[in-house]
Amino acid sequence: MRKILTLTVIFLTLLSCSEKDIFIEGNIIPEPKKLIIKDNRLHQIKDVTILSSSENLIYPHNKDEYYLSSKNGNVVIEGNVIWAKQTLKQLADKNNRIPDVEIHDWSAYPFRGFMHDTGRNFQTIDMLKETIDLMSLYKINYFHWHLTDNPAWRIECKAYPQLNDPQYQRPGRDCGKFYTYDEIRELIAYAKERGITIMPEIDMPGHSAYFRNALGFSMDSEEGMKVLEKCIDEFCEEIPASLCPYLHIGSDEVYIADPKGFMRFTENLCKKHNRIAMAWDPGLTSDSTTVRQIWNTAAGSNAAQTKKGGKYVDSFMGYLNYYDPIYFTNKVFLHKACAQDVPDTTNALGGILCLWNDVRVDDKTRIALHNGMINGMMVYAERFWNGGEGSWDELSEFEDKMSYHKSHIVKNHDVRWHPNATTSWKIKIDGNDTLYARGGAVDVNDLCTENSITVGDTVSAWAFTNINSECDTTIKVWVGFEAAARSNRISGGIGPQGKWENQGRLFVNDKEYFPTQKWNEPEKYEFHFNTWHKPEEELPYTDEQFYWMREPLSIDLKQGDNEIKLYIPKTFRGQRWSFGFLKVTE
Repeated sequence: MRKILTLTVIFLTLLSCSEKDIFIEGNIIPEPKKLIIKDNRLHQIKDVTILSSSENLIYPHNKDEYYLSSKNGNVVIEGNVIWAKQTLKQLADKNNRIPDVEIHDWSAYPFRGFMHDTGRNFQTIDMLKETIDLMSLYKINYFHWHLTDNPAWRIECKAYPQLNDPQYQRPGRDCGKFYTYDEIRELIAYAKERGITIMPEIDMPGHSAYFRNALGFSMDSEEGMKVLEKCIDEFCEEIPASLCPYLHIGSDEVYIADPKGFMRFTENLCKKHNRIAMAWDPGLTSDSTTVRQIWNTAAGSNAAQTKKGGKYVDSFMGYLNYYDPIYFTNKVFLHKACAQDVPDTTNALGGILCLWNDVRVDDKTRIALHNGMINGMMVYAERFWNGGEGSWDELSEFEDKMSYHKSHIVKNHDVRWHPNATTSWKIKIDGNDTLYARGGAVDVNDLCTENSITVGDTVSAWAFTNINSECDTTIKVWVGFEAAARSNRISGGIGPQGKWENQGRLFVNDKEYFPTQKWNEPEKYEFHFNTWHKPEEELPYTDEQFYWMREPLSIDLKQGDNEIKLYIPKTFRGQRWSFGFLKVTE
């Protein structure tokens, strides 16, 4: 018996060692078009040779295309060196070893962007560099830098220094903080080294309360346009077109007397300085040379876009903004990039993922965590590098890659996400047929809309799922009964001590569970009205208001099927009616 046990131990030890010495396919994000594993045994990287030839490249106009091969640790690269090296970084294990592979890869769309709103909440240059590092890792190649918004003008202004004066800016929103031209040039150079082009946005003429406060007139007035021209001239002289070929001119969510005249003015400024103009759509009507950023309706269905033709980028379903990051991650993967089954870049350039951190944030390091920035980048990069749309089954497979990246590639970051695509729900809303949904987070409002169901301001609902367990065990889960609303801060607030928010209830095999985490601020932050235009009511979000930031709850499972039942009432008009239930896998 002792001999048998000894042999078993030896066998298991050898098996364990062999697994560590072979490559497990499929952990590269975004997934390469062609990957051939010639030998999955791992070899230490010895050298990397960059060839100027293009004999292995087949798409001469695709600047993202690269070829990578390795044999016995010797790597050869052709084409886009930066993207090839990012693939190599993901390919290597912790000991810098790789298999013998041949990879040929290229992008479906040339424009894969990420936007950070620093107009509302200032980010330091070091913070932005960290964001750019993550973008480069996932081959996201445009940084859309939202530099101005109602709270402040974040660009150094020599001609009108009052625009940088904190007394004219929104209290509690990083008053007086802005980027010098030296800092802007520094970030541009840093981004370029990592394959990223920076596209600054000066939002005009809307989203500009600071401008009126500082100067006493609006941007679209005669005096305002004279000021703007000097500001844009100054910026473009300091930051030449060779550094920033694009200039985003905003133009959304504003009503002015002469919209066509103002757009001609801003577009002519871009042409004067040899910039490609980009503007939001819907927004003020732009000319055919301006690239439009589609934001509130699916690309391809936008009437203005369809009528005018011209180039556009897709930001529909591309918002990170104090919304449930689990739900968002799933929706982005399922989104059809640029509304195209087969990528056609004649007019569709790609997409931009937007982080609208609208609400006040005191601790800027929490912005990425609260909004699910990193997991959002992963799925967005996959969708717009490869095009098309995903299915729930494909998402379930992709989650394996995301889990690997979470534990190996971005392990130094706190990524608030767990696999959840296989979860299926039956949802019963009073007076309606049973609805069906998938994913660990469900937006019930969206589900009702998709099924043409109208509900009142208040209504009761139950959600049901099952967990099959191989044995009696205890697992940890994230549980939540409301997603925070963006911008206006409408929320049911934190629940009473010992209870869930929004009157939610959780049952596992008919046993009710209550939050074990002690709320720091029970029954706080209940707002059923818009607060973001009232600085005195604009309190920053706290971690415990987001279920994905809380301590997980332990629940008991029995061997076999376990019924999970959630009570998810809609309690007030305008509520972001939703719920989350996710198994924590660590």
